[in-house]
Amino acid sequence: MNAEKISKLNHLLSTSPAGVVLTSSWLNKQGYSQSLQKQYRKSQWYRTIGTGALIREGDKIDYLGGIYALQAQLGMAIHPGAKTALALQGRAHYLGFNEQRATLFGPLGEKLPKWYECYDWGVEINAKSSDFLPRDLGLVELEHKSFKISVSSPARAIMECLYLAPQHQPLLEVYELMEGLNNLRPLAVQKLLESCTSVKVKRLFLYMAEKAGHDWFNFLKLEKIDLGSGKRVITSGGSLNAKYQIMIPRELESTK
Repeated sequence: MNAEKISKLNHLLSTSPAGVVLTSSWLNKQGYSQSLQKQYRKSQWYRTIGTGALIREGDKIDYLGGIYALQAQLGMAIHPGAKTALALQGRAHYLGFNEQRATLFGPLGEKLPKWYECYDWGVEINAKSSDFLPRDLGLVELEHKSFKISVSSPARAIMECLYLAPQHQPLLEVYELMEGLNNLRPLAVQKLLESCTSVKVKRLFLYMAEKAGHDWFNFLKLEKIDLGSGKRVITSGGSLNAKYQIMIPRELESTK
């Protein structure tokens, strides 16, 4: 390689965080042509992990290094959510969080690139698509290794858990998670609840928050939250909670 190409390589090596994926489309936009990328691979500075994705040779990456590329380079809203986001923020360890599984949430219409789907990250990736919450609401920045990514805040994460419940997330476990969220900001919760389009999620969230006795619940303006009409059967054969008109597991209703 000539001096100019070596200079560009040195710039890339010095400015790219360790442990992240670099997408070919993003590299092209930064002035690194396909032929130059091929030379970097041939010289063993980088290696491919699938069509359109490179990592630095010898670099150790995890699924969050791939999330960095999705968010920072491809402009996607896919993010760690639900119990995964709570665990990343130290909110789910006491439940024995299974670190071999990661739940990702993203808006309808956004799909994981093939390279992300096919690469072995060492964990099982469960990707969910939904627009029940706005794509950019209730996210927080998380530092990981030498880079930052967006993940669901605790309030959004618990709503994502409720979205998955009861088929893919036990309601009793979600309630245990809710019990630990005693320092949520009422204004942030209010905005999420007013923007949420899932009546099931909103009713369950308010029911659990009130049952847990959190102080921040008392500052919510329930009259501004659309809870729909009629009963919602969360679990058939359960108990009816009259206030929120939801049929829930008897064991949850009887939990102190």
